[in-house]
Amino acid sequence: MQANYMLEDPLSLDRIRSILTRLEDTIIFSLIERAQFAHNPKIYERGVFKELRDLNFCGSWLEWFLKETESFHAKARRYTSPDEYPFTADLPAPIIPPLKYPAILYPNTVNANPSILSFYTRSIVPRITMRASLALAGVKRSKGITGDDEYEDDGNYGSAATIDIEVLQAISKRVHYGKFVSESKFVQNPAAFIPHIQSGDIDALAALITKPEVERKLLQRLRKKATLYAQDFASDGEPLNNGSKGKIDVDGVVELYEHYIIPLTKEVEVEYLLQRLEGLSAEEIEKLAKR
Repeated sequence: MQANYMLEDPLSLDRIRSILTRLEDTIIFSLIERAQFAHNPKIYERGVFKELRDLNFCGSWLEWFLKETESFHAKARRYTSPDEYPFTADLPAPIIPPLKYPAILYPNTVNANPSILSFYTRSIVPRITMRASLALAGVKRSKGITGDDEYEDDGNYGSAATIDIEVLQAISKRVHYGKFVSESKFVQNPAAFIPHIQSGDIDALAALITKPEVERKLLQRLRKKATLYAQDFASDGEPLNNGSKGKIDVDGVVELYEHYIIPLTKEVEVEYLLQRLEGLSAEEIEKLAKR
């Protein structure tokens, strides 16, 4: 990632689309990995683990995992990169000097991570883990465990949280790349955006950045990828037609993009644009409009 910033135009729409396409693979594969474990709702509830309370940490198991993981990543200067956004506040400073990135994005305060974390734990995890949770319940019933104790909890708290972090970081990167899309389109034609930014016309800004045909093709590609990756394969690499439903709910993956990731990315793009003229003088804005 760091080398690419030095060698390529970071605002090239072709380059941005290539990155977003690769992130599709990361998100799908990570969701497939998470789907092998049961829901384990305990790890998303704050204050449940006595071990964490003894450490004076009042958050959830996942939040603690994020804090510990992102603290290490921060020391390795991960969050000095303009396309990385941590979920944890008050992280330590890098222990090595940050790389000198070119000024790419306009200064802004847009951060969708709180929304991403909430939606992921409340909506995504229960859906993608439903099959594993139901299978777990069947095993527990066969051992005489019934009622509330038969569902959802397989005890794999560390493994589940580790994959959760991979999914969250990939979704965060994908959503916040909307800033690069907005900046790229803005610098190509500032005059088209400036009046709507000044009037705060959210609908007009959204219309300027929305490409329905691109979104339609994205969802088609995503469904094909998820269907392919969810298959079981024989030792020779051929798909197994064994009647299995696959490793993950393909509709769930597509709906995640269609009803959440894409709309949230648009929100980030519009919010970024609304801050794009802050701090500029009337003369600077007029100069931009004449490009």
